[in-house]
Amino acid sequence: MTILPIHERLAELWTIRGGRRLTGEEQADFEHCLAVNAMHIRQIANLHNLSLAASMIGDVEWQHEICRRLEKLSGLPPGSPQL
Repeated sequence: MTILPIHERLAELWTIRGGRRLTGEEQADFEHCLAVNAMHIRQIANLHNLSLAASMIGDVEWQHEICRRLEKLSGLPPGSPQL
């Protein structure tokens, strides 16, 4: 899985939080990063579940489409128009 800029910012804020309280703006960024990360992971999990379903019914074409979507998603932020 590719590290997205949102993950880098989340790690940065987590590190800052270990040394001092976050400012209001930093806290808002932190909450935003958590929400975007959760959405991203939900999208990946959903596609994995769909891939399993496609595999179970033997729909190879659908499974390949799902895999293509997973590959695109691995390097893009949630809500990307390329999905």
